Amino acid sequence: MIRRNLTIALGLLALLAAPAVAVAQSAADLLQSVVKIRVFVPPDARTAASLGVERNGSGIVIDQAGLVLTIGYLMVEADGAEVTLATGRTVPAQIVGYDHESGFGLLRTLEPPRVRPAQLGRSASVRERETVLIAAFGGAEAAQPAFVISRRSFAGSWEYLLEDAIFTTPPHPAWSGAGAFNAEGKLVGIGSLILGDASGGRAGIPGNMFVPIDRLPPILADLITDGAPSGPRRPWLGITSEENRGRLFVGRVTPEGPAARAGVQPGDMIMEVGGQPPKDLADLYRKIWATGDAGVDVQMTVLRGSALRQVTIRSIDRHAHLKLKRTY
Repeated sequence: MIRRNLTIALGLLALLAAPAVAVAQSAADLLQSVVKIRVFVPPDARTAASLGVERNGSGIVIDQAGLVLTIGYLMVEADGAEVTLATGRTVPAQIVGYDHESGFGLLRTLEPPRVRPAQLGRSASVRERETVLIAAFGGAEAAQPAFVISRRSFAGSWEYLLEDAIFTTPPHPAWSGAGAFNAEGKLVGIGSLILGDASGGRAGIPGNMFVPIDRLPPILADLITDGAPSGPRRPWLGITSEENRGRLFVGRVTPEGPAARAGVQPGDMIMEVGGQPPKDLADLYRKIWATGDAGVDVQMTVLRGSALRQVTIRSIDRHAHLKLKRTY
């Protein structure tokens, strides 16, 4: 079985590498850097209702000491974790850091994993139509080639905007925390979502969205040292927004969040932020964040029924609302 898996992996990497490009890592090394993550979240965590109290996905070992990079929603607010290596050995892990703006999460195994860590590539060099290898935990059988169908911004309903996301197709069924590797075997992205249309148009081509690895180096030291990036934080309102026929609606209001305290309700149509109408979901976030740092008052006009309402929302830092726990 091991021989068969390595043969499959080598074949996949051969699809990626042009004849003149040397693969920096062997297939065995690359796939051994992909691990399984299992985390445990307290029932009173803010994200327990939406994301569950036991979460599973993949992660990528990025240093010799066992630092594991994954997608943040798998481990945010966790108070315990374990990592299963490609060999099948399971080791306990510590919660290290979380960054809401990029979506990255970090853990560290309590003992060195004794695998060659993945090398970080440059996601800025990833182009549309380029072929990449998507690898989730499970060896060669959980790895598949895909091509980059789009490089563009992505706006999520949970006050999330990624300006330089990587979209691939066909979709990988185990995308959460999976690694996207370039032709040199270097990590260029971490799997975040599966979408019905990854092209950005209306072609209906399903695929995955990856957080580009270039977002990691500027914040890595802070995540390791402090559990979060340093510096000013963006204002967070605690609303889930939906875009429907060019109009923006409040789909959900976070209990005890800033918008809830200001009286914003699900179903409200968002008309203006700071006196300016947002064009789309991405523009809504840009207008909110342009008002200042976390703690600033955000002036919003909403339509409820047939009445316009002016609301003032005292924003906060998203991290301050979460019950984040560093376990070392």
